[in-house]
Amino acid sequence: MADVITQIYNAVDPFRPLEPGDPAYVHCEAERGDANVLLDLGPEILRSNRYTSQLYAGHRGAGKSTELLRLKADLEAKGCFVVYFAAVGDDGDIDAQDVQYTDILLACTRHLLEKLQGADPAPLVSWFKDRGKALHELGQTQVVMESLDVKMLASQFAEMTASIRTVPSQRRKIRDLVNPHTVTLVTALNQFITDAKTKLPGGKTQLVVIADNLDRIVPIHDDYGRNSHDEIFLDRCDQLKGLDCHVIYTVPISMVYSNRANDLKEVYGNPELLPMVMVQTPEGEIHPPGVARMQEVLTRRIQPYLPEVQLGRDIFENEAVVTQLCLASGGHVRELLLLMKEALNRTESLPIPTMAVRRRSPPPATLSPHSGKGPVGGAGASSQTRAIQNDEPHRDLLFRRCLMEYRYFDDEGTLQCWYDAHPLIKAIPEFKQAVADWQAP
Repeated sequence: MADVITQIYNAVDPFRPLEPGDPAYVHCEAERGDANVLLDLGPEILRSNRYTSQLYAGHRGAGKSTELLRLKADLEAKGCFVVYFAAVGDDGDIDAQDVQYTDILLACTRHLLEKLQGADPAPLVSWFKDRGKALHELGQTQVVMESLDVKMLASQFAEMTASIRTVPSQRRKIRDLVNPHTVTLVTALNQFITDAKTKLPGGKTQLVVIADNLDRIVPIHDDYGRNSHDEIFLDRCDQLKGLDCHVIYTVPISMVYSNRANDLKEVYGNPELLPMVMVQTPEGEIHPPGVARMQEVLTRRIQPYLPEVQLGRDIFENEAVVTQLCLASGGHVRELLLLMKEALNRTESLPIPTMAVRRRSPPPATLSPHSGKGPVGGAGASSQTRAIQNDEPHRDLLFRRCLMEYRYFDDEGTLQCWYDAHPLIKAIPEFKQAVADWQAP
């Protein structure tokens, strides 16, 4: 039994995106307002006669990485060469707490060099050599410039991105060195891309770059009220869009609802968004199809170890507990898996006792609606009105998943969006008081 619990515990890893074709994948489009990354982002790339730049948004942990990996496989099957990388994470290039556009450009350069090693690196070698002395003085390069090839050049850009991410004392120095030359770097990178597209393997005809996890970038506000999201995605949009290939960037969900949302649309078109799985209706009733999808998320991960598994019989004490767990997740896949792991940690045998499921940890600070700039009153009001205000506090609540977005099509075929507070904060006394205050005459 202990071995089975351990196997299940690792099978519900909430931080591992599923690879394309993984039997654990569950299609949840119908409970997400028909959100389908293959149709929402793919055709724009395959049909356009110009290079496209698209944005993909959604709550962190909703499954965007899994969806983008599906898109990568689909595009590759249709003749595209796709360079996918997770910009933020354990193996990423960027520190989510401190990001500038330059960091993203260097990350794109690094990964294109690593994946397109048959291309002529001469333009980028020339650009790098022009900065060579200054980089050497920063301790960023020890190589002989005359010996640079694609592989070695990629390692040099990897060193720069690693220093920006992990060495704060070097971060500003590297940015100060590269920032004045980003235009020439884009030019050199495009010359490299142009050559690479003539040498794509397997008869591929299109080049696509997918920069994932940029939605994790924390908004930093300056003294003038502007934030880092605006600086990266709007102020530097010409350079983000300047690569001579198709690009997809993930973007923080809060920016989709910012006061510059129209600017974002003008620059990139409508951002595509992956909402939560709808496990309840706007009226607060249980939505059985959504709950069934969340149950299937667990079932498919457990089946390799218990092929005939029934959650309400073999894993939990009854079906009602399974439903409670799915509702507590708010239709958020990572939250569901985290709750499952918590419950497993409180048991030595199956089925998991009901109290082990109900005895959840308090919500983390990132989900505390009374911390930072997100007022608890905003979360309480939105849980009653199912709407949000287009202001900074509500955008902050969206960014930190205190508020969650859901979508569905009504009887007339019109897409409806609605919002609710994260289930784990609804038990917080301050939240309950905010709801009571809102309901008071």
